[in-house]
Amino acid sequence: TLENVKKLKGPILVHVLTKKGKGYEPAEKDPVFFHIAPPFHLDTGEVRKKSTLPSYTQVFVDGLIELAKEDQRIIAITAAMAEGTGLAKFAKAIPERFYDVGIAEQHAVTFAAGLASEGYRPVTAIYSTFLQRAFDQILHDVAVQNLPVTFAIDRGGLVAEDGTTHHGAFDLSYLRHIPNMVVMAPKDENELRHMIKTAIHRDGPTAVRYSRGSALGVPLDPEIRTLEIGRGEILMEGEDLAIIAIGYGVAPALQAAKQLEKEGIFATVMNARFVKPLDRELIMTIARRAKNVLTVEENALMGGFGSAVLECLADEGLLGDLSVKRIGLPDEFIGQGPQGILRQKHGITAENIVEQAKALLKGNGRRKAKDLTAAARR
Repeated sequence: TLENVKKLKGPILVHVLTKKGKGYEPAEKDPVFFHIAPPFHLDTGEVRKKSTLPSYTQVFVDGLIELAKEDQRIIAITAAMAEGTGLAKFAKAIPERFYDVGIAEQHAVTFAAGLASEGYRPVTAIYSTFLQRAFDQILHDVAVQNLPVTFAIDRGGLVAEDGTTHHGAFDLSYLRHIPNMVVMAPKDENELRHMIKTAIHRDGPTAVRYSRGSALGVPLDPEIRTLEIGRGEILMEGEDLAIIAIGYGVAPALQAAKQLEKEGIFATVMNARFVKPLDRELIMTIARRAKNVLTVEENALMGGFGSAVLECLADEGLLGDLSVKRIGLPDEFIGQGPQGILRQKHGITAENIVEQAKALLKGNGRRKAKDLTAAARR
């Protein structure tokens, strides 16, 4: 056919029908799974290694189904990613309230806006990188009208082997400046469930951003509850340093604080929960006390969570009295690689948080001698 096409003149359309997975029997039988297949045995097609922990995606959809069985207003929407976002399970459980609009993120958001304007509570589950395509619809169709649309943002942060185009590096930055929008990210799977309910019950657009991969394995509360909007929490207390973290960054921040404590450095660890609105009062309180502030996020530093904290401190006139350092993704497109290696490379690890905390304290010499003496006694 192609040889014949070469001989023809003028515009030519060649219509080629392909078969997904052609030539590999397991892929031909299950093309959806093999579209985004993890490492598998070539001879059988079976996954090489399965985590015993649930993924954040699984926890999200299980919680959503539980909430939807109690609230008839909840409708789930995907843009051709029912399997990837977990909503295929929702479709089986409550098919009459599930919509797959195809590869059309813009339409998914506008469709959700229409449903919300009629009293429904739509939940639009989209990968972070794909939600970028619908920015205009988020802004004009949802936020301007302050409609109660929940954006369940999967694959927030580093996504490993999917590569440069799929990293969710920018969502905190491009969502937090939108009026009426609330943006949050959970520290673990239990908090994710509570955030989904919080978003659905809020009268306005709300984004919940979570990571790809296995959750932490924490126990789940028997009842899903709503959280107070804009309220963070203190996980550890200390006077030498304030580590303010969001989402994935909370776990390594806690690990780092425990290591620092062994070395006589005592840190306050704050789980911010909300990128917008920030818990400004709590941030100012711990910043004034510690004088040294370290922020941790798995998002672009440019305009991200750390920037929001800096803006808060600047608005209150505190920056002159503080030393602040941010940990997050650099101003570049992140390459392909396993999550662990990428996090190591870009410093979103407990080890790097420890290192940066020590550098921060050493650089300003603010720790008091009596604090060091007390630490030595412990």
